[in-house]
Amino acid sequence: MSLQLFELKGRRALVTGSSQGIGLALAAGLQAAGAAVVLNGRDDKKLAAAVASFAAPVGVIAFDVTDHQTAREAIDRFETDTGPIDILVNNAGMQFRAPLEDYPADAFERMLRTNISSVFNVGQAVARHMIGRGQGKIINIASVQTALARPSIAPYTATKGAVGNLTKGMATDWARYGLQCNAIAPGYFDTPLNAALVSDETFSAWLEKRTPAGRWGKVEELVGACIFLASDASSFVNGHILYVDGGITASL
Repeated sequence: MSLQLFELKGRRALVTGSSQGIGLALAAGLQAAGAAVVLNGRDDKKLAAAVASFAAPVGVIAFDVTDHQTAREAIDRFETDTGPIDILVNNAGMQFRAPLEDYPADAFERMLRTNISSVFNVGQAVARHMIGRGQGKIINIASVQTALARPSIAPYTATKGAVGNLTKGMATDWARYGLQCNAIAPGYFDTPLNAALVSDETFSAWLEKRTPAGRWGKVEELVGACIFLASDASSFVNGHILYVDGGITASL
């Protein structure tokens, strides 16, 4: 009986930004747990390669998550033509590193749209349908930078702090309608977004000393948290930020 709490068979999950990295790993994990998975992205070639990596069929819904009207129209059309989205994973995001005093204004605005506006745009579009059904799961991908800061990524830190608080706001507004809205906050994971850091021997050595687990995370290690928050096992978990970081936020 307890294992059935984690069963996702019969549910459909949309994962934004799922053509690579964390999004792709989470989509694969949700499918393995029984969910019908729908991938999202803007790069058709990357999406095609991602689809080809799955042994079982997956859906695709290509739209720009940073455009509010486009996101709403795409979600409404999908719900009408294909069926309900039971689980939403807001994963789309970007990184740009530069000293704060030299940070380009256009990069800052682009980061706001990609890391924050996308969560609002897709979250609102999907929630409107979930509210009518009286149930739904929204999982936002935050970061260890939701709680901590490092040099050269102040705007990224600001956006991920906002994702954490928007998650709490979603839960506060939508829990009454039967939705559970939570966030996963990854620590340092070996992903394309972190490729420059992974290849930096000095940084990797610092990270291994700074992290109690003593290593980079593997994207597959985020899957369990996602399945938990997507399933009935988390039916009374709302507005929570689940840090999956090897202990880095617990230690000085």
